[in-house]
Amino acid sequence: MKKNNIIIRDIVNLRGPNIWTYRPVFEAWIDIGEFEDYPSNKLPGFTDRLTAFLPSLIEHRCSRDERGGFIARLHEGTWIGHILEHVALELMTLAGLPGGFGRTRETSERGVYKLAIRNWQDDITTIALEQGIALILAAVEDRPFDLAELINTLKRKVDRKYLGPSTAAIVGAADERDIPAIRLLEDGNLVQLGYGAAMRRIWTAETDQTSAIAETISRDKDLTKELISSVGVPVPEGREVDSADDAWDAAEDIGLPVVVKPTDGNHGRGVFIDLTTREEVAKAYAIAVEEGSGVLVERSIQGIEHRLLVVGGKLVAANRSDLITVTGDGKATVQALIESQVNTDPRRGTTELHPLSLIRIDTAARIELERQGLGADSVPAEGRTVLIQRNANHAFDCTDEVHPDTAQVVSLAARVVGLDIAGVDLVCRDIARPLGEQGGAIVEVNAGPSLLMHIKPGIGKPRPVGQAIVNNLFGAGQGGRVPLVGVTGTHGRNPVAKLVAHLIYLSGQRAGLACNDGTYLGRRQVQKTSAANWEGGRRLLLNRTVQAAVIENGAPVILGEGLAYDRCSVGIVTNIVPAEEDLSRWDVQPTGGEYYTTPRSIYRTQVDVVLPSGHAVLNAEDELVADFAELCDGEVLFFACDPTNPRLVAHLAAGKRGVTVVDKRIVLRSGGDEIRLCRLVDAPYIGKARQTKNIANVLAGVAGGWALGLSKEVLSTGIKTFGLELADPAALIPQLAKKSQFAKKPAGAGK
Repeated sequence: MKKNNIIIRDIVNLRGPNIWTYRPVFEAWIDIGEFEDYPSNKLPGFTDRLTAFLPSLIEHRCSRDERGGFIARLHEGTWIGHILEHVALELMTLAGLPGGFGRTRETSERGVYKLAIRNWQDDITTIALEQGIALILAAVEDRPFDLAELINTLKRKVDRKYLGPSTAAIVGAADERDIPAIRLLEDGNLVQLGYGAAMRRIWTAETDQTSAIAETISRDKDLTKELISSVGVPVPEGREVDSADDAWDAAEDIGLPVVVKPTDGNHGRGVFIDLTTREEVAKAYAIAVEEGSGVLVERSIQGIEHRLLVVGGKLVAANRSDLITVTGDGKATVQALIESQVNTDPRRGTTELHPLSLIRIDTAARIELERQGLGADSVPAEGRTVLIQRNANHAFDCTDEVHPDTAQVVSLAARVVGLDIAGVDLVCRDIARPLGEQGGAIVEVNAGPSLLMHIKPGIGKPRPVGQAIVNNLFGAGQGGRVPLVGVTGTHGRNPVAKLVAHLIYLSGQRAGLACNDGTYLGRRQVQKTSAANWEGGRRLLLNRTVQAAVIENGAPVILGEGLAYDRCSVGIVTNIVPAEEDLSRWDVQPTGGEYYTTPRSIYRTQVDVVLPSGHAVLNAEDELVADFAELCDGEVLFFACDPTNPRLVAHLAAGKRGVTVVDKRIVLRSGGDEIRLCRLVDAPYIGKARQTKNIANVLAGVAGGWALGLSKEVLSTGIKTFGLELADPAALIPQLAKKSQFAKKPAGAGK
């Protein structure tokens, strides 16, 4: 057998819902060469060596849906393509990414497989696939593989490229509410939640409600103190100083001990507490002045520092800091004791995924050690407790202990500064008592606070802070969605999409249309090249002016890019004519069961993404399309030119809805009820020829408008004006909009 003959022929980046799953995936085409003749059970020692490299594969349940299921498959015999799927997923899991989706299917070419794997970030998934092959070959050939170095490389990529923990917590909370998320920077934390006019934006723990003025105020510690103290919030006495001598003068005026810190610093940099001598104050001033544009000297508040998180004027989480100490053994230096007694804690690290930071002997720690007559290289006596930091990581959740009066005070401070999300730092002896009676005070109000300490506290239970932020952005019943119509099928997609957009326009809403003719906002064409693709659809969803979107999707989009949206209000499938589409590039087989891509498996994607509150509009006269009805999470509307079509008749008999033609008129039927819209001859698009395909396109578009809740008047007028160049179509809108139900309760606008 030849060695090293696993080749990635191609990677298709499916950035939205696709034939595999709702989520973005890489579809890798893998040529395993002569490994096709050597499943895992025919490779001596392979399974043992692979599981020695990756013992955590025991957690992969595979098709058996039981722990160890995949390893059982290895012993029974499975092919390299399937093995690569699991190895790549496990590498990403070990790097710190969430669990993922994976599927492997053979193609019509022997030895070539399609491997679909969840894509959290392009660079990381690519490395996992390429290095997964290298690891598999190492296991086959019984040679070493540096897995630790690979995992470290992936972890560094995750730390740099993947969403930070604060952003990820908010995005995860949005996902739980079925609110879509769009990452706006490839390796940043700017994320859009929702679509079009219903969107909101976040950047870590800041939102589009976070005022730039409020953020600027929060950075000016002196101004913040002045504002919040004016409404009765307790703050430490202090003032800004302009020299080391002035700092000591202020300290003497205020009374020792004091705190020295930058006026506009953050993350605790340059903050020195409990200073009692002129020398300490001078050293602190020299460092603090480099961290900000000015220096504050304040009265030192006795107690422990706490961080309280306020969202939308409500306290949602609280943590307290703790002293960092080491205990001497008479042998090791202070530095060595920190490494052995403190930094060995697995919760400590250098990435955002670690709730606690590594402890270093910085200037503040050196001052603290000097007070005790020690330095980094000193060897404390056995049993001696050495203080390293007074207020270290906020590691201990104390949300349930916060006194109600204190919760009101920190909420007031956040409102006065003007922040929708604020991290309020206060110092007190006992967070369970009111601040006033113990001389506690608020020392800072911070914008963009880290959420990690609340998501993953060192001690105590995690708090749903991401959920609190999402609920503050989107009220009850708000799903961040605009009415969205997806249109697919072999023929008729373009006119159907344009008709639906026309109907929405007549209802008085600003419709965005991405179709083969380009991009339209209202009746204005803003792009003339084809927008019937992922990029064209996504561009609409990023536009704040779009109140409803219509997006055309052909089979090549679903196979080669994925849908631009996660779910839709209305999904329309016009027809499926396999013989008239050349999809050989994607190895589409007219038939072939579950292991091959078929036309049916392509177009069902549009139905799979219909919201439970939405509608699928299906062609009752096309058997392949009509069968999708059982797959729809929402309501189904059939359309058919023939009112006697058995599928349509049975559908109506069940009390459901459909659109058809009766006595040469387009009619809406709901069970036994009927609404006549207009004659076929009144529809310019249908014309005198009355071709069946044109009639079907109009019926599909009307059904889409009806699913959106558009009124009879809008639908009728839309049929009569679609295809005409109107002198002033806007003149029709006011009177039609009054009669339309669309503006009141759009179907599928959110759960």
